[in-house]
Amino acid sequence: MATYQEAAFLAHVVNAAFDQDHPPGVAAPWAGIYRCMGCHKEIGIAHGHVLPPQTDHQHTPQQGPIRWWLIVYADHNPK
Repeated sequence: MATYQEAAFLAHVVNAAFDQDHPPGVAAPWAGIYRCMGCHKEIGIAHGHVLPPQTDHQHTPQQGPIRWWLIVYADHNPK
């Protein structure tokens, strides 16, 4: 589970970007922390970099398919 120390650096938002499944081996549509919803592994990744492919991230049948979800968006263009 992603953790943080300073709540002032995070903001709660409701956005459809957080509700999308992303398969392994595709470019990350946003920079941030992604969580695999089957095994709960978390990764930090830059926008456009490739999410771990199927050959790099294996699951048991009980864990189901690999599905990456954005859980923390990293805003690289702050206002």
